[in-house]
Amino acid sequence: MWAKTWTICPSCVDSTLKGTIARAQANDTLLVQKGTYREFEIIVDKPLVIKGIGYPIIDGGKKGEIFRIQSDNVTLDGLFIINVGVSYTKDNAAIRVVRSKNFLIQNMVLEQLFFGIYLEKSSHGKVFHNRIIGEAVDEYNSGNGIQLWYSTDIEVRKNHVQGTRDGIYLEFSDRITITENVSMDNLRYGLHFMFSNHDVYTRNTFENNGAGVAVMFSKFITMKDNTFHKNWGTAAYGMLLKEINDAEIVGNTFEENTIGINIEGSNRIQYTNNDFIGNGWAIRVIGACYTNSFKGNNFLYNSFDISYNSKLNDNVFEGNFWSSYTGYDLDRNGIGDVPYRPVKLFSYVVNRTPETIVLLRSLFMDIIDFSERVSPVFTPDNLKDTQPLMKIRP
Repeated sequence: MWAKTWTICPSCVDSTLKGTIARAQANDTLLVQKGTYREFEIIVDKPLVIKGIGYPIIDGGKKGEIFRIQSDNVTLDGLFIINVGVSYTKDNAAIRVVRSKNFLIQNMVLEQLFFGIYLEKSSHGKVFHNRIIGEAVDEYNSGNGIQLWYSTDIEVRKNHVQGTRDGIYLEFSDRITITENVSMDNLRYGLHFMFSNHDVYTRNTFENNGAGVAVMFSKFITMKDNTFHKNWGTAAYGMLLKEINDAEIVGNTFEENTIGINIEGSNRIQYTNNDFIGNGWAIRVIGACYTNSFKGNNFLYNSFDISYNSKLNDNVFEGNFWSSYTGYDLDRNGIGDVPYRPVKLFSYVVNRTPETIVLLRSLFMDIIDFSERVSPVFTPDNLKDTQPLMKIRP
């Protein structure tokens, strides 16, 4: 009840953020009026609400980090932050949150940055409705848009991240919810997981990144209703899974990616009701992948639906729609009477000799693919959909 509201403006008695923060008491509110404030290394060490009116500009002058939050219960709202210092020894951020809880970072605009929002050993916070625009050209001198390191129970929602190294990056961060974000035109990944468990990402869009999403060395991840679009390049994919276990991939759309999903050493994953449309490879399996289930997916007009590099198969393909399926349905129950074998011999050849891709539409390749389907020699003889759908799953 004793909290005070401070007004900051260039012509006011309180004309700087640093000075006003030093004088303010816990739980006060700072209203930052429109104008330009040339400050950096602003330390917020007490519970405060810092709210911009008309998007005041906080210009760090490329001298270092700009905001450092090291208190619980801090809100940053409605500021325009520019000119974070680029460093080859420090991960300077527009906003760094260190060992803090119950924080809220919302309605911020961050441009001309190194790292955008960096959460370090923090928990129970929200990063909501921010716009983060970088100018990344090379990986070595660019940072990530939103980074979480050893953080837990964070909600990352409705942010737009563009032109950074990785749009959103998680390392050793559990129980993170990533919802309704747009991550596009980033140099490396739209979203990148490392050693992070029990996380959920839903209804996000990953478009035109070096690669869409990489999920590595993690478990119990839910990936639902996301869009992976136009992640093209010689090493690009909509999603990379490496050493992932016990996950759900449900209701996603993979459209016009070089590879829809690239899978390596990942087990016990449910792939359900996803759409793979116009990709180079819809699903490319490399290395040991066991006890996975592919059910109710639509495979539409991909150059290769499934690519395998082994004769062994321990995964289930059932009840999917395949646009290249040419079987029949005499009993009209909506399920093809002839099993479908989605792995082409040509995909096996291209995996080993990429240059042969120039023969993709040749009659010779059609002939050897047909021969392999009739009498499998190189492809898994038990990899087949015994209940292929005759119509696209709605």
